Parts: sequence; structure tokens; C-alpha cells
Amino acid sequence: MRAETTLASQIVEAIQVVVGKNPVVLHEPRFAGNELLYLKECLDTTYVSSVGKFVEHFEVELAAYTGAKHAVAVINGTAALHIALKLAGVGLDDEVLVPSLTFVATANAVTYCGAIPHFVDCEERTLGIDPQALHDYLLDESEIRNGQCVNRNTGRVIRAVVPVHTFGHPVDIDRLLSVAQDFHIAVVEDAAESLGSTVSGRHTGTFGVTAALSFNGNKTITTGGGGAILTNDPELSRRAKHLTTTAKMRHRWEYSHDEIGYNYRMPNINAAIGCAQLEQLPSFLEAKRRLFQRYQTEFAEVKKLRIVVEPEGCRSNYWLQTLLLDESVASQRDTILDSTNDMGLVTRPTWTLMHRLVPYRKYPRMELSVAESLVRRLINLPSSAHLTMVGAS
Repeated sequence: MRAETTLASQIVEAIQVVVGKNPVVLHEPRFAGNELLYLKECLDTTYVSSVGKFVEHFEVELAAYTGAKHAVAVINGTAALHIALKLAGVGLDDEVLVPSLTFVATANAVTYCGAIPHFVDCEERTLGIDPQALHDYLLDESEIRNGQCVNRNTGRVIRAVVPVHTFGHPVDIDRLLSVAQDFHIAVVEDAAESLGSTVSGRHTGTFGVTAALSFNGNKTITTGGGGAILTNDPELSRRAKHLTTTAKMRHRWEYSHDEIGYNYRMPNINAAIGCAQLEQLPSFLEAKRRLFQRYQTEFAEVKKLRIVVEPEGCRSNYWLQTLLLDESVASQRDTILDSTNDMGLVTRPTWTLMHRLVPYRKYPRMELSVAESLVRRLINLPSSAHLTMVGAS
């Protein structure tokens, strides 16, 4: 047993047992496959922009891996979510249900559509939207008019809900789909963090009308910067490619655009990195699961906290390993963050809740008691896939 010491020092010690005593960042990519080979091919052929074989190959392989019928590669996860929302019919003055516990890009993408984020609460079990709480809230605050869910207070249509698979842990998607169906609301998944996560064997991002993935440098695999739209609808896939290629009509030389589009397509050079990263994804996921298991073992001896575990029936990619403090020690969060970072062990709190951010303070929201509690208690730990090779006993 560890000697009786402060909670912060116990946490520092547990992290060091797992990752070693050298400085370590929160999450960094690992390039140990064909990245250089594929990048060299891009340079040698000069196909470094949005035209080139790696873009199509990345989309095909990504669809095959996730089980989605179509994948459209774009410049980042926010762009993916923006277009995913538009494809689901989100437009001017619509309301979109968004968890307050999320990264700001989720809410931003809604506003890019001219729509209104409407913030909802989460559940501690999954860290994602609480389907039962949402159901009860919509019963009180909305009504169905002409087949649409309408906010009684604002008169606006509630067009969509965006479940976020927080830190890679799947939301209770089956129950959320049932709620969405009852209230005639489209489901657009923010699966930016959950590549490799499944629910009953089915990959996240394949349950909604559309979904968004992210391949930022801190994600499980990276393309440097990049994202993708997933859908099972061939027409939505066609529309996604059209909108993200500046809505340019096909022609050998003319520049004709039939609507307002976006210059969002992923460059070939980024897709080349993504192809090499996808080849290594199974080993990354195995390494992250080993890292979770080691953290779980070490923190089992530390009282008043626990490691966040994948929900029952799900398999998480464990993108970010996460501590959840008991409410009784939530006031020590910042002391823990100071102590770990002072030792070169980069930890961080979760994001500022969306309804607390200046741009979003006046937007509609339900009671957010669980999110308010969790934001005081969550701490992300060093989570890079390669860390299972460091400090091994």
C-alpha cells in the first residue's frame, strides 16, 4: 500500500509508474509505418493537393473499416461536422441539441449553418447525452407540429441532435435514436474522438443520418489536419463531395458552380499520411487498451477517484484516458493539475462547458447539473499509444 500522502502526490506516483518519470505530453501521434514512403510518392508525382490516389484510397479504406457505406475526406473535423449538419437539413434559425460537455467545434459547426445550439445534459455513465433526461425535457419544452419538433418557448424547429462520443466512449446511441425518432429529430453523430469505438460491434458514426470524424494531430490516427463525413446514403455522399469541392460542376475546363460550396476537400498529401496511419490503427487501439488497463491497476489503490471505463456493451478506443474524481475531492482538481504538470506529466481538465463560453451564454439550455458536476471532476491523463512501451515492468 502507498504511504498516506496527498491525493495529488498519489496521482503523480501512479502516472509515473505507468509512463515513467520523464516529461510526457497528453497525446502525440506515432509515425512508424509507411508515412514517409507515401509522402515521397506524393512529392515525386507532384499530387499534393486535393487530387490524387491517396484521397480516394483513404475514403475507401475508412468506409471499409467503419462499416459506413460512404466516407468523404475533408480538411478537418469541424468542416466535416458543418457539412454533416447541412446534409441532415439543418439551416437558418433551426435549433440543434448539443451537449454542453463537448469541444467548442461541436457548437461552432451548428452556428456555421446559421442554426442555434441548444445545450443539453449528459450522464456520468457514458459522459454523453442522457437520453432519458433529454426525453423528459423535450416532453415539457417541445411539441410536434406538422411532423416537426418545435420549441414551445422560441417557436423554432428543433432539427437535429448531435451526440458526442466523449473521449472515445460511445454514447447510449440506441436509446438516443429512439428519442430522436419519437420527436422527429435527425441524428448527426460527432464521432471526432471515437475512431475504433463500437456499440454491440457496430462502429460509432454509422448510426445517424451523417457523422463526422477528426484526424487532428492529437487523435487516435492523424492526417496532420483532417476529418471525414460518414453516411450510408449514396445521395448524401454525392452531395458531400460536391459541397466540399466548392460545388464545382464537372467539366474539362469550365469553372461553373451551381450553389455556394466550400473548399473543404482533404489534400492528397494529408490522405497519404492517413492511409499509413489506418494500416497501424489496430496496433494503436491495442496499445491504448493496454495503457488503460495499466492505469486502472495503478489507480485501484487510490481512493476517491476512478478511471473512466467503456460503457457496458461497448468497446472504446480509449482515445483519452480519464480520471473521474469523487465529488468530495473535486475542489482538489486544480491542485492535481498543478502537481502533475509541474512534474512534466501533461494532464488537463475537460473543456469549459459550452453554455459558459461568451459566444454561447444566451443560447437555450436545459438543466445541466450532471455536466456541471463532471466538469469539476474530470482529468485527462497522458494517453499516447506508444506509452505502453515506456516504464514497463
